[in-house]
Amino acid sequence: MLRRLVLTAAASVAALTALAPAASGASGALAGPVAGSGASPLASPLGRLAPLPLPLLEERPDSFTVTVAGSGVTRADGSFKLECGPVGGTHPRAKAACDRLTELAGSDKDPFAPVAKDQMCTMQYGGDATARVTGIWRGRNVDATFNRKNGCEIARWKTMEPILPAPAGS
Repeated sequence: MLRRLVLTAAASVAALTALAPAASGASGALAGPVAGSGASPLASPLGRLAPLPLPLLEERPDSFTVTVAGSGVTRADGSFKLECGPVGGTHPRAKAACDRLTELAGSDKDPFAPVAKDQMCTMQYGGDATARVTGIWRGRNVDATFNRKNGCEIARWKTMEPILPAPAGS
């Protein structure tokens, strides 16, 4: 988001600089030095200072550590690295996990947000599975914990599948 704002601002400044009328006298002659006349290297042929290029803000690729315990799923428990853009790491379903994160990025909800404290949840138990996801998503820090102790937490876990493993038997 910040990168888009900076790029938009830079493009606007460049467009305004290009459209601004050159300083001129009553006769309409161009004022200021002209290229090739020993002028500053920042001077444009019209005698105005050319806009300085703004450094592009590098968006860091999504990168996570996913730690799962008690899932009951073969080879799903442990700590895994997940990188998206490009896909990589030790996560057992890295491509599917990155695809899901791309889907989630298009929604208005934060999939890493905890269940609201005043949220009413069904009293059902989904198992002993727990998970913690830390890292960078869409340029911001993430540190989220997940479990399956009630209906809200089960739904939240399902939203994060296949970043988190689907429970055994589902």
